[in-house]
Amino acid sequence: MGYAFGQRPVFSLIPIHLPSVRSPQVVAAIVTGVVAAVGVAAYVLTRRKPSAEEVERERRELLARSGRITDGTIMDTMIMEARTAAVSVPEISTGADDSAPTPQIIVYNYRIAGVTYECAQDVTALAEFVHGIRTDLPIQVRYAPQNPANSIVVAESWSGLRLSSSHPYQAD
Repeated sequence: MGYAFGQRPVFSLIPIHLPSVRSPQVVAAIVTGVVAAVGVAAYVLTRRKPSAEEVERERRELLARSGRITDGTIMDTMIMEARTAAVSVPEISTGADDSAPTPQIIVYNYRIAGVTYECAQDVTALAEFVHGIRTDLPIQVRYAPQNPANSIVVAESWSGLRLSSSHPYQAD
């Protein structure tokens, strides 16, 4: 073969004990695989991850759409005052006072198959749906049948709360 001094074919640099790697198709397949792996890794590392609020909204939507319903009771509501810690509001609201503060956290319990669950839902993003909440009446709870501890009492499209207004909550 008439190679000039210092020139060798690229495939002659591959060790002789790896004869299948000497094929141009195999080398092209390996390069393609490495490029694809680098592309997938770059996508996974740089894709936009959903915020905690988006994840919670999707969870509420899923439970409002496909969760089972059971009866529950509000145990407590918590109101965040400006620049202070959470304040527990255990007194019972009768709905007569519309100037009552809107709760940010609702603590509730419910019973499924002999097991009592006590949960809390952060409702700061749902303030318009929980204004005038009635804590003296039973509520409805939506829960995931596969995980009964995963539950909600209010979402954008559904509410199991009793409100003090004369018009009950209706989804559009």
